[in-house]
Amino acid sequence: MTQKPLNNEWRKVAATIYRKPVDSKIFGSVEIDVTELEEFISLKRREGLKITLTHIFLLIVARALKNEVPELNTFIRRGNVISRDHVDAMVSVLNDEGQMSSVKISNADSLNLTELAATMNDEIRNSKLGKESKAMRAKGFLAKIPWPLRIWVFKLVKMITIDLGLKIKPLGLSGESFGSFVITNIGSIGLDMGYPALFPTSNVAIVFVMGGVSKKPVVINDQIVIRRIMSLGAALDHRVVDAIHGGKLFKYIKQVVRNPRALESKPGD
Repeated sequence: MTQKPLNNEWRKVAATIYRKPVDSKIFGSVEIDVTELEEFISLKRREGLKITLTHIFLLIVARALKNEVPELNTFIRRGNVISRDHVDAMVSVLNDEGQMSSVKISNADSLNLTELAATMNDEIRNSKLGKESKAMRAKGFLAKIPWPLRIWVFKLVKMITIDLGLKIKPLGLSGESFGSFVITNIGSIGLDMGYPALFPTSNVAIVFVMGGVSKKPVVINDQIVIRRIMSLGAALDHRVVDAIHGGKLFKYIKQVVRNPRALESKPGD
């Protein structure tokens, strides 16, 4: 017998906001050797700093958008490319019901690893206690609206916040609700690689995906050795960036992964 899909709030919202893909997007992926990086994380955890690969890559991407690839910290408004002067990160997390939720880390590029760990812990704790931001709770509001009125309300919200750049204060929605970029760790749910969607009601130019980590044979100094390899993927908004910007991002990620201690200090220290 075929099991009927669970028609939860997110599925109702997804059916409202997504349409057949017709817009131009850029997808890219790389494989990263995280063998030494995982050792660094284990060391920091033994020292009492509870960090994961998600903390590392969130901080790397945030700093990259600030200093290395500012083109990725932009959005389109009324036909023009607009640059942000700050970098906020939206992180996907699993709630206690096993559904995906999100927390927002403001000014992520200005934090060090210790500050990021404390901030994320606070935001995730608030999310699990039902203290999500208004923007995150808005999906429940949208899911309760009957079809087809739901899609009309969504289009109106999108026009006000994204196209016109205005705020809807009662819902906590604006063009900045979802930050500068979205990062999600699908490896935590058993997936090795994924190519994400660009959320239609956000102004993000990039969605960054962390895949699973597995052992693979790698040639180092002409010797075949077993290393821990992670797959990374990204979807880019082709209206504001080109593939070269994704290449610059992944190049910077590889550099910092080889020197993660740089993330222990604040930028400029």
